[in-house]
Amino acid sequence: MSGYPLFPFPDRPGVSLDPDYLRLFRSAPLIPVTLRNGRTARLITRHQDVRTVLSDDRFSRGQWDSGTLFARDSAALALVTSDPPVHSRRKKAVQGWFTYRQAEQARPQVEAVAEKLLDAIDAEGSPVDLIKSFTTPLPYLVNCDMLGIPSADIPGLLPQVTVMMSAGRFSAGQVRAAHDHMYGYFFDLLAARREQPDDGLITALSRDGQLSDQEIAVFGFGLLMAGGETTVNHLGMCIQQVVCDPGLADALRRDPDRIPVAIEELLRWIWFGGTGGQPHVTTEEVELAGTLLAPGEAVIPLSDAANRDPAVFKHADDFRPDRDPNPHLGLGYGRHACLGAALARAELQVGLSALLRRFRTLRLAIPEEQLDWRTQMFMRGTWSLPVTWSV
Repeated sequence: MSGYPLFPFPDRPGVSLDPDYLRLFRSAPLIPVTLRNGRTARLITRHQDVRTVLSDDRFSRGQWDSGTLFARDSAALALVTSDPPVHSRRKKAVQGWFTYRQAEQARPQVEAVAEKLLDAIDAEGSPVDLIKSFTTPLPYLVNCDMLGIPSADIPGLLPQVTVMMSAGRFSAGQVRAAHDHMYGYFFDLLAARREQPDDGLITALSRDGQLSDQEIAVFGFGLLMAGGETTVNHLGMCIQQVVCDPGLADALRRDPDRIPVAIEELLRWIWFGGTGGQPHVTTEEVELAGTLLAPGEAVIPLSDAANRDPAVFKHADDFRPDRDPNPHLGLGYGRHACLGAALARAELQVGLSALLRRFRTLRLAIPEEQLDWRTQMFMRGTWSLPVTWSV
């Protein structure tokens, strides 16, 4: 398979999937590529096949031994790179904190945080960078409260998060230093919570005894980062999509009950994965998309491609904010579905709703083509989102 395209592909701007890449993904269900470490793999592009890889025990994440496609070390990922029974044991220890009921109970807190941030934005006046002033602090303040992290520590943690979520942007030395910083911080936090317990997740895990100190530390910064960076960047692109369509923004203002369904379409529509999904390895001979794969072959499921599968989504290349049903894979599937999916939905819904309710008009402060897109990062988005508004 040598000589195949190098993956991950070069970064390109835009909220929705790049047209050239979309055409490539539709050209075949299995696309052979060479990874940057020299290993070969096949990209999985169709909805049903991606679901199969994410849910079938014959496709293992744990047996992939060539690292992640971004800066996180495999040992620093509690769930993403593990299989049952390790994955099951770890997930069981925390899943009670991430139910739909828990997310709905947290919604008033999310709303209160959003309103406080918008008060500050209103007082500052326009233009303002919504990434800095809204989409970043919203999930991080909520996550820190859940974990038992002092909110004053966020500015010191965010630079480490950026390095650990890179996909080639930072040097190996910077990546090692960021890992060391996060391990040190969360080991210290765990020790502090044993001395002074609170009602956060770190304290609960330390009392529960199901996880080792190493696993608790990994869960701590993993949940902080995953719950933070996903919402920061996805909410930013949600806002961009809506702001650049004044008719849609006005319709959602008039009828905010439409926002949850619109968020589901945004989860389908937005091109989110800068590096694709986590590599899986076949544990035995298995047929996928009419191709017989031998044991030990690597495949990478692409949810972004699956979300544009015309066999599943009518008018797949149209953004339809009222699409229903919408079986998108924007939050994963099977045992590797996003642990915090319910909380992420609540934060996206609250964030977009609060902005539209608070500001009668909302528009980009610069031409869309001048936005500074994140490059060589695991998750796509923009580094800033300057907007102006009127109330």
